[in-house]
Amino acid sequence: MVGKDIHTIKSSGSVRPGIYRSNSSHYAISISNSRIVNYDEKGTPLSPEDSSEPFDPETLERGLKSRHVQLIALGGCIGTGLFVGTGSALSTCGPAPLLMSYMIMSSVIFFVMNMLGEMTTFLPLPGNGPQAFVTNYFDPSLGFAAGWNYWYAFAMLVAAEVTAAAIVVEYWITSVNLAVWITIFLAITIILNFSSVKYFGEAEFWFASLKLIGITGLIIVGIVIFFGGAPTHDRLGFRYWNEPGAFREHLVPGSTGRFLAVWTALVKSGFAFICSPELVSVCGAESVAPRRNIPKAANRFIYRLAFFYVCGTLVIGVIVPYNNERLMQGGSDASASPFVIGIKNAGINVLDHIINAVILTSAASAGNSFMYSASRTLYGLACNNQAPKIFTKVNRMGIPYYAVGASSLFGLLAYLNVSSASSNVFTWLSNICTISGFIAWLCVALAYLRWRKAIEYHGLSERVTYRTILQPYGAYYVLGFIFILTLTNGYAVFFDFKAADFVAAYITFPIFLVLYLGHRGYNYFVKGVKQWVTPLEKIDLFTGLDLIEEEAANDPERIPNGILQKIWYWIA
Repeated sequence: MVGKDIHTIKSSGSVRPGIYRSNSSHYAISISNSRIVNYDEKGTPLSPEDSSEPFDPETLERGLKSRHVQLIALGGCIGTGLFVGTGSALSTCGPAPLLMSYMIMSSVIFFVMNMLGEMTTFLPLPGNGPQAFVTNYFDPSLGFAAGWNYWYAFAMLVAAEVTAAAIVVEYWITSVNLAVWITIFLAITIILNFSSVKYFGEAEFWFASLKLIGITGLIIVGIVIFFGGAPTHDRLGFRYWNEPGAFREHLVPGSTGRFLAVWTALVKSGFAFICSPELVSVCGAESVAPRRNIPKAANRFIYRLAFFYVCGTLVIGVIVPYNNERLMQGGSDASASPFVIGIKNAGINVLDHIINAVILTSAASAGNSFMYSASRTLYGLACNNQAPKIFTKVNRMGIPYYAVGASSLFGLLAYLNVSSASSNVFTWLSNICTISGFIAWLCVALAYLRWRKAIEYHGLSERVTYRTILQPYGAYYVLGFIFILTLTNGYAVFFDFKAADFVAAYITFPIFLVLYLGHRGYNYFVKGVKQWVTPLEKIDLFTGLDLIEEEAANDPERIPNGILQKIWYWIA
């Protein structure tokens, strides 16, 4: 076991902070990189070969910089949902509901990210993450159900994005079987996730950077088309908001149909948002200087996400009418992207290939991020004794390799898309991810409210270094709005009942309840745990807190030397 007292080891005039192990006065965890390091009597670090005790690096490596965390989060949330999935919402609901839904969901993400940012910054320890917060601050049984729900959603999204990447390649090359491209992209994703986290972070940084450059370029092109700068010189303005119209009435005519169009757009837009704020929180344990970098990443993530989503959906609604035939046909590659349809209508050629390349990069980047998050979620479950302990095993590079391997298996579901019959099953499973994400946000809000009460109960308010606005009201907003949206996500099935659609809309509820009640029953009948919510006095907010605070205190102040370094420090 690792001792709780913090000591300093002096060597060659320098001070090395760390936590001693109880069985060795020379065995400590180095704060600088969260790795277990052996020291001799003089405080000199030893290599594993020189150590008298086995080198046991059972913790994650702090190798992610601020720019890595920011781009991993943005890279995961800006995927095929924005580039292609928006086409379905536009054709079903119209441009106004599409824009409104993304604005409303951005407000939800704002508060979810703030809640996770506060909790993560307070105690960014290995294994801590959204599912750990629910376990530690609200109830272990709810945390158990939320953790496995998270793992399923992240892992399924890997398969979805890998499939999207493979289908995109078929836009250029149709002579090769889809399974070949799925294998290639899945292999790349797995290899990157088995690499040192700093290499993974660097690869994701450049992948996501290309994606952001691409979406920025598309927004600019859309503005040019809006003002008539395209080859056709046709100034569109808000023409398509007048004809065929801003709203496409859904299911019933009149104002009720327009309201249902907005509600349907909200459900459809959920797939683009789910599991995106969690990526920043999951990265907390492997971030360099987390108390400096996590708040920076959280703040920038929210505003950048809102900018890209809101501006992107506004541009889409301006350059493409919702009744466009190609939009109604659907698809998974650039041909179904509303960006491509609008650009081709404006007489711009060749750009569809560039957009397809951006979509390809987006899918690969998002799949990479989701694989990372799935493995760290499984690692966190194991750290909290909610998954087999084997998933806590970490290699010398700080990679939880068993957790990565198990999460990779879900990626094999992408092969369901090789045949048209089984692809329906895959689509069905992917749709369930949206509701899993909504349920996860409800659990995060409950954990956050309990965490705030525990902070006040233990008198730790002064030690909370990152606070966000409009809390706890934002948490209540998330609870109320997402609860209603989750319950009514499948409302359309009652207008034209189909058993398969009903199951796809609501199957997540019984799965989640089985996980929760099964764990609750085990705790009640086997362990004798009677309380449904962890009492405030039993919520542990102290273990590791001194270590984190000392790490933050030893984080050197970065004073830029010149304008270029100032810009770089702002980015990184």
